[in-house]
Amino acid sequence: MISALTHILRLTRAAFVFAREGVFGAVDLALVPPSGQIPLKLARLIERPGAKSGRRLSRALERMGPAYLKLGQFLATRPDVVGVVMARDLESLQDRLPPFAQAEAEAAIAAALERPINQIFTHLGPAVAAASIAQVHRGEVERDGIRHPVAVKVLRPNVATRFKRDLADFFFVAENAEAHSSEARRLRLIEVINTMSRSVAMEMDLRLEAAALSEMAENTQNDPDFRTPTVDWDRTAHNVLTMEWIDGIALNDRARLEAEGVDLPDLGRKVIQSFLRHALRDGFFHADMHPGNLFLDKQGRLVAVDFGIMGRLGMKERRFLAEILLGFITRDYRRVAEVHFEAGYVPGHHSVENFAQAIRAIGEPIHNRTAEEISMARLLTLLLEVTGLFDMRTRPELILLQKTMVVVEGVARGFDPKLDIWKTADPVVREWIERNLGPIGRIHGALSGAGELGHLLSKLPEIANRAVTVLEQMEDMTREGHLLSPDTIEALGRKEAKKARVSTIALVIIAACSIGILIELARF
Repeated sequence: MISALTHILRLTRAAFVFAREGVFGAVDLALVPPSGQIPLKLARLIERPGAKSGRRLSRALERMGPAYLKLGQFLATRPDVVGVVMARDLESLQDRLPPFAQAEAEAAIAAALERPINQIFTHLGPAVAAASIAQVHRGEVERDGIRHPVAVKVLRPNVATRFKRDLADFFFVAENAEAHSSEARRLRLIEVINTMSRSVAMEMDLRLEAAALSEMAENTQNDPDFRTPTVDWDRTAHNVLTMEWIDGIALNDRARLEAEGVDLPDLGRKVIQSFLRHALRDGFFHADMHPGNLFLDKQGRLVAVDFGIMGRLGMKERRFLAEILLGFITRDYRRVAEVHFEAGYVPGHHSVENFAQAIRAIGEPIHNRTAEEISMARLLTLLLEVTGLFDMRTRPELILLQKTMVVVEGVARGFDPKLDIWKTADPVVREWIERNLGPIGRIHGALSGAGELGHLLSKLPEIANRAVTVLEQMEDMTREGHLLSPDTIEALGRKEAKKARVSTIALVIIAACSIGILIELARF
């Protein structure tokens, strides 16, 4: 009860900020049930002047603090949850905060590495960038009498406590939404917050970011156009990450790229092909590839930084991606539809033919356009929208892939507006298909299947023993029944009654608080 009230009070403050920034004014009243229209109309009474201009939700989230900033960034990757218009608003969200004090940063580093700061770095400069979770300093270390520049990432003090509190509020909203809305259950809002929670937890353990950086370094060690910074493991801990300082040109510094005579169309090609290679070949990709996180080094290679948000694709997801791209290229819409059913993404009670018809509505317009007008990212966006009509459950890994592809394609087209996405992607996609779906891939698949079959056969005696045990237990339950003691039944009844009371009181309180605040503010 007290916990629910705490959540409601904090969420009432958030609702007030959203109302002031005009977030509720963007909601179409025609789509809202009559019972919800009155609160929305009251919320519009307290919009601040000028709130109806763009970036309503982004402004509100920026005012609410670090956890809400992260929620906004995460929801920008989920147009299936917040809608395409709102997702585009969130794309402009700026995760920038003032840096915390140098003394605090140095104390945190010294405590984490259990050494005085002057024994760790020969020099540690002021913060060069600061965001909601951490900030970055430029430092120097000495090896063999030579000073080397390094980037030092440090977590904000007490950031974990604040995130934990706000995430609990988000879970409260998601749980209540799923309890009362079938659409919320389809979108799996609890799983959305769970995914965000895991992502934030990984971002707040900088050893995991270092491990992601190291894994991608191994995956890309033979790539001609891409590399990652080197991790300094001796100066890395839970809340400190030290790595090689990158002196390249940031891809958002167009003037410097042009001044250095960089081949911009070729740079766009490198961005697209590197991303697709990582996603298809490795199943592990950088999911925050905006221009500020990409550099061009002196050897002409892309260098990525900030590995806090990463995406993974299993073999099934990679095959799904490759086959739908190939299906659209060859106009084999039935095959595209079949791939969705084979992967288990669309429930079997739907018609393959009807789904193929919906896919055709997406694919045919592509073939009436020139190459530079065709967007692979837009294609995947439309595909995810259509699949919702056929009860395809949300696939977070595919939506993260789609959203990253939107960013990557935007970066590449910024360097070459006439970029032929399909021609650029073709060598990478074709190589993966030939290796995994062609004759060689089938041989590997057969060998892998034979190995799994042999492993299963070796487990047969153990499986048989377990089956006998389960059957015996079921026989006992059938014969004797499964009994609950009177105390257990009474306890269950008390628990359900308490849950019902808390839910009712919570709804009454949040309605009363919201209306009271709106009435008081309306007087002014």
